[in-house]
Amino acid sequence: MVHVLSSRTLLRPTDPERSRAFYGEQLGLAVYREFGTGPQRGVVYFLGGGFLELSGRAETPPDPAVRLWLQVADATAAHEELLAKGVEIVRPPVKEPWGLVEMWITDPDGTPIVLVEVPADHPIRFRPGI
Repeated sequence: MVHVLSSRTLLRPTDPERSRAFYGEQLGLAVYREFGTGPQRGVVYFLGGGFLELSGRAETPPDPAVRLWLQVADATAAHEELLAKGVEIVRPPVKEPWGLVEMWITDPDGTPIVLVEVPADHPIRFRPGI
């Protein structure tokens, strides 16, 4: 078995400065570390229990099969905050048939991002014996 110590999702944006503004300023992700210098410097953001790294530059956007799933405490509050920051909302928060509240946005390269609220009574929160 591989003993994983840490993990991160790596994105190579077509416009690094635009993507850093989106993830750092509009989404408000905190910076874990930066490396390199200049406009194409790498930035690693805290992403809940993992990390998101923006580094390098791609000629074409990532494959649309790449998606980010971000759990938030309150999807309605996230919706209001992101609207106020000018983030285009693909779909506002909706309670899905499986009980999660999901809102959809995309990053500047079109990478789909789902913001998910797990309601207090959802089975995913159930931990036997606790």
